Amino acid sequence: MLTAKLANQLNGFKIINAGVSGNNTCDAITRIEKDVNKHNTDLVTVLFGANDAAIHKMIDLETYKENLYNITHLIKLEKTIFISPAPVDERVQCARTNEVLFKYAVVKQVADDTGSYFIDFFSKMISLEDYPKELIGIKNDGLHFGEDGDDLLVGLITKKVKGISY
Repeated sequence: MLTAKLANQLNGFKIINAGVSGNNTCDAITRIEKDVNKHNTDLVTVLFGANDAAIHKMIDLETYKENLYNITHLIKLEKTIFISPAPVDERVQCARTNEVLFKYAVVKQVADDTGSYFIDFFSKMISLEDYPKELIGIKNDGLHFGEDGDDLLVGLITKKVKGISY
């Protein structure tokens, strides 16, 4: 759904979804060459953190940050659009907390340090009056956002991409 909406908003761009559910930054590093770079992309959105911060996977913050630097190096900084992880609805999500996810928004520091692009999805979503409604979707697990969350993210990505000059 997100990919189709993004393709509709960014007509003229070929949208490739190389995301794998459940992956964290350690997994991503092993897949970038075969799943991303082989496509010779102009831009790559990088949205990690929710799985890195999960209590059953817990990639420590320093490793997460180092992985993001490595991802930037593999993709190239001028192509990288980092997106901070979204907040969760803590009433139904038991493997992650917003306090921990907020710390994983260190992605902004990596973007600043490398000169990569950045979208603060966490702050945009959590600032909404009733942000948990953005997380209502097929799974209703307080993590995987639904159509409203997709629309929010598509709008943020579209604005960022349209603001980048080639």
